[in-house]
Amino acid sequence: MGEVRASDVSEPGAAGAPDAMGKAGRPPSWPVLLVVVCAQMLIWLDTSVLNVAVTTLADPADGLGATPAELEWVASAYTLVFAGALFAGGALADRFGPRNTLLAGLALFGAASGAGAFVSSPGWLIVARAVMGAGSALLMPATLSVIVQTTPEEKRTRAIAIWSSSSGLGVAVGPVVGGALLGNFWWGSVFLVNVPIVALCMVGVAAVVPELKGPRRRQLDLPGLTLSVLGLGGVVYGIIELGNGRTWYGPHVLLPLLLGGALLAAFVAAQRRSPAPSLDVRLFRQPGFAAGSVVLLIAFMALAGHLFYAAFYLQGPRGLSPADAGLVMIAAAIGIVLGSQASPATSRLLTARWTVASGVLATAVTYIAYAWLDGGTPLWFIAALLWIQGFGMGLVGTPVTAVMMSGVPPQLAGAGSAVNSVTRQVGGTLGVAMAGSILSGVYRSRMSDTAELPDSVRELPPEAAEQARTSAEAARSLAESLHLPELATTADRAFLDAMYAATLSIAALALVGFAVSVAGLRTRTRK
Repeated sequence: MGEVRASDVSEPGAAGAPDAMGKAGRPPSWPVLLVVVCAQMLIWLDTSVLNVAVTTLADPADGLGATPAELEWVASAYTLVFAGALFAGGALADRFGPRNTLLAGLALFGAASGAGAFVSSPGWLIVARAVMGAGSALLMPATLSVIVQTTPEEKRTRAIAIWSSSSGLGVAVGPVVGGALLGNFWWGSVFLVNVPIVALCMVGVAAVVPELKGPRRRQLDLPGLTLSVLGLGGVVYGIIELGNGRTWYGPHVLLPLLLGGALLAAFVAAQRRSPAPSLDVRLFRQPGFAAGSVVLLIAFMALAGHLFYAAFYLQGPRGLSPADAGLVMIAAAIGIVLGSQASPATSRLLTARWTVASGVLATAVTYIAYAWLDGGTPLWFIAALLWIQGFGMGLVGTPVTAVMMSGVPPQLAGAGSAVNSVTRQVGGTLGVAMAGSILSGVYRSRMSDTAELPDSVRELPPEAAEQARTSAEAARSLAESLHLPELATTADRAFLDAMYAATLSIAALALVGFAVSVAGLRTRTRK
């Protein structure tokens, strides 16, 4: 069994694709590349902006007073629909052309962003975020399809690398933009800012992106799409309810978990029999593809879960403003960009297997380190941890994709790339649900332990005590209105205990990913 190096595998998604501009011998269209990269960056910009907005959204005075469970759904509704509809987005791009699908995705994303900026309750924001996820599911496959079809083969790898780097740029810009907006405007501005960007992208697409035909016409797998979204929704709902203090065997937890699992099993069974499956399960017969999918799932579960509680930590016990928290979190984005750039050379030196393993292990170590942070931890140390996490994740993406695609036949390269993207989104959804549930459950337990509470906090009226148990943000707001600083101190201490439990759980998950990468990322190079 040979090790896979980065140079052994052709760019996923490019195999067998038509070379529209290459046949004419024309140079790549940089205006086209710029427009689709800007559209792609919207996906990552919106996700990273939300990371610094969660604390404000939880504030009853300045935000929507969202509970931890509602905030989990604000984050998860987007990625859940995004992941579930991504295969359908690819099929629509093939059927109606990537230009038309790209315009439709931008319009849907922009309309939902504008509506989300003015909602009056967390429930409606969750709906808006879900619609934004559907728009993103149309955007991502269409942008890659445009690049593949308008770039000569000899320039395609470089163009796809630029397209891929948009994720790092979006992650870097998002916290800064979000922090600046929250420091000067109301919470809805972090969603409203998407609207002018969408408008510029749509003008650019209409002006420079040509009409293109997809390489093949796929049927829409509506039953498969429905089963996958409902199944994932059931699993995520059960995990979130567990964090809200429900017992694992209660109907609010056990029934959605069992139903979600059954629907996902039905989805896999249906895909095996479908003539036009959304998910080609034959891909998982390749050991490297199966192991790589598990590693990606775990890595993105851990990272998304970690960033969820890190944002609360920076703006809570650490006392940073949204703008300052955004600046600190740039360190992770810089690490992702540098790690991604270093991964090809590292893979040639160490092989893809050990590059991925070292990246996952580096993130696990930093997650463990969070168990020693408190309200006075120096910012340079926090930024260093975030940088190492980002660099580790940067080392994972390209090499694990190389291993996954090494045994995939050219005719299934597009399907393999879609699985790669979906795995990241599903991992992010489950990671937020897992971390949020642990955070909420442990925090509520600490705030309910009357023996550990100061007398003034123990004597709060029942309604106020329940508000304080909802979240640390709600407790701080209540402490300010009641002029009760010891309540804020107690809430910060309870939050830190909850964060320690969450970060050690995330670290354990990352160590499982390290073990899978060492044991499973060995495959023969496709000849």
